[in-house]
Amino acid sequence: MIKPTVTPFDPDRLTFHEVDRRRWADLARLFEGRGGPGHCWCMVWRATPQERRGFDGRGRRKAALARRVRRGTPVGILAYLDGKPVAWCSIAPRDTYLRLGAAPVGPGEKVWSLVCFYVINRLRGHGVMKRLIEAAASHARRRGATIIEAYPVDPDSPSYRFMGFVPVFQAAGFREVGRAGIRRHVMRLRVG
Repeated sequence: MIKPTVTPFDPDRLTFHEVDRRRWADLARLFEGRGGPGHCWCMVWRATPQERRGFDGRGRRKAALARRVRRGTPVGILAYLDGKPVAWCSIAPRDTYLRLGAAPVGPGEKVWSLVCFYVINRLRGHGVMKRLIEAAASHARRRGATIIEAYPVDPDSPSYRFMGFVPVFQAAGFREVGRAGIRRHVMRLRVG
């Protein structure tokens, strides 16, 4: 029996785009697809206290993120493969999130937070995270960031795994500057 050859996935085939009004439908398709983060809509670190009181289901979280996109508030980037959205990364100015346990910065610094990730199942373990981090840092730098801050966990962490793992950020040049709670590391990359 002849086994079919499988071409390894090349993460350099990915393209990246900021989520804006034109890309909202792509984000919704990715989040609502099988295994997607449609349960939280990446609002865990964004929701105001007033919004949290109103969250009685997925629809309100989706609506809250959609409002930010309509207003032009940066929320993140999508990775595309052959024109289809396959991964997400939440990257936005730190002040658009609730307190993440961030360390202080010097005057004039513009910090963007790299918070949540989602990669479709079939592409996990193929270098997509590395490319997402690179694309997010490049995107934030173009938008004026001087520092990228991330909050990953150790690979054996029982929670916050959606925020990424410390070794991946270390490999991307991030350095630890503190801790946020008992699991999350605060890591930074200078880009400006």
